[in-house]
Amino acid sequence: MSEQPGTGLPDETARKLRAARDALRGLGRAVVAFSGGADSTLALALAVEELGAGNVLAATGVSPVHFQADLLAARELAGRLGVELVELPTDEMDNPAFTANTPERCYVCKLGLLKRLAGLAARHWTASPADDRRPAVVTGTNADDAGDYRPGLRAEREAGTVRPLMDAGLTKAEVRAAARSMGLPNWDRPAMACLATRIPYGETLTPARLGRIEAAEEALLAMGFGTCRVRDHGTVARIELPAGDLEHGLRRREQIAAALRGLGYTFVALDLEGLRSGSMNAGLGTPAARARPASGAGQRRGRSRPG
Repeated sequence: MSEQPGTGLPDETARKLRAARDALRGLGRAVVAFSGGADSTLALALAVEELGAGNVLAATGVSPVHFQADLLAARELAGRLGVELVELPTDEMDNPAFTANTPERCYVCKLGLLKRLAGLAARHWTASPADDRRPAVVTGTNADDAGDYRPGLRAEREAGTVRPLMDAGLTKAEVRAAARSMGLPNWDRPAMACLATRIPYGETLTPARLGRIEAAEEALLAMGFGTCRVRDHGTVARIELPAGDLEHGLRRREQIAAALRGLGYTFVALDLEGLRSGSMNAGLGTPAARARPASGAGQRRGRSRPG
């Protein structure tokens, strides 16, 4: 496949990127749901280029379900892109429909967030005679997200969210390639789901339990593991590492066990299947919900998680 001159991108990827730009260009104003990950950073960068920084807001949710380090990364990236970042406290932990941790958890959370973003956009901009279009809410959802159990996608459809990357057909690999071609520093940053995904469905979510998971993953990062998941099964911490890190994990087993026992776990287990995206969905029974091996791209992440 040939490459688009000046971009280093294959023709098909370049075509999709242009389609995403076209979708954004017609919006007028937009608030971008911004996590600091590769997908939302590309969506934000494209929105700034097509609409101008004054017509774009970045907004990130502040909640116990998110890593504090991710908020720091979002601040840095928004500053680099020259766009205002709104740190929006969310209240999903006060919502029993969320903390009950059913398979609809992500739908409840995403719909609440998108409604808040729509309200934020309406307050920030008022319609003018020259442009009476309502500001849009934009997410960085990509085409691969449709292949897993993602109830949050239903929330996006119901809220009328604009999804330029998904609608253009950009896959995760193409998002990374496009972000790299644009010089975005976090193009290879691993995908990071919220902390609630570490707890089995049906077990109540609490700030204390989420905080323990965050501390456990930070401890593994401090030991040099580039990416990991600590699945919290009450007294048991089940650690998922990339396949290439499993032997290293076994060599460090005493240090890992001591660190996690210090956080309150009684037992510490290393999952021999390795890191899988959405492993907590495996029991839901549908093919789309079965866990998938984590992508080999972006397997390393530092403590600040910017790239």
